[in-house]
Amino acid sequence: MVFVDANVLLDVATRDPHWSDWSCRQLVHWLNSGPVAINAIVYGEIAFACSRIEDVDELLPAHLYDYRPIPREASFLAARAHAACRERGGSHQMILPDFLIGAHALVEGCALLTRDQRRYRQAFPGLKLITPAVP
Repeated sequence: MVFVDANVLLDVATRDPHWSDWSCRQLVHWLNSGPVAINAIVYGEIAFACSRIEDVDELLPAHLYDYRPIPREASFLAARAHAACRERGGSHQMILPDFLIGAHALVEGCALLTRDQRRYRQAFPGLKLITPAVP
């Protein structure tokens, strides 16, 4: 199973001119390879762009995406990683929801499909990331 970050889903849904090709190829590959997981944070980030819950469910159909509740261990790990980042003077751009996504994937033992490799590598060095190649 692989977790997918909202940025990849939004790239596809909005046909992002820079990222939609890469994100679409990756998403199709992983959907064909096995379960693709999302959690309440990813669902909420997609819902932000929709006016009805039915629209979100159409973008994230249950037969394609495994909706996973966030375990308390992931919430704790996310809070600690967020605090450590802030103590190091880290960027305020990576907010707690980003940490919850990364921690959840790590606790579940899954790779994370995302474009935000730098953020997740710093916060969760043990997390396997599926990201675009860095030139």
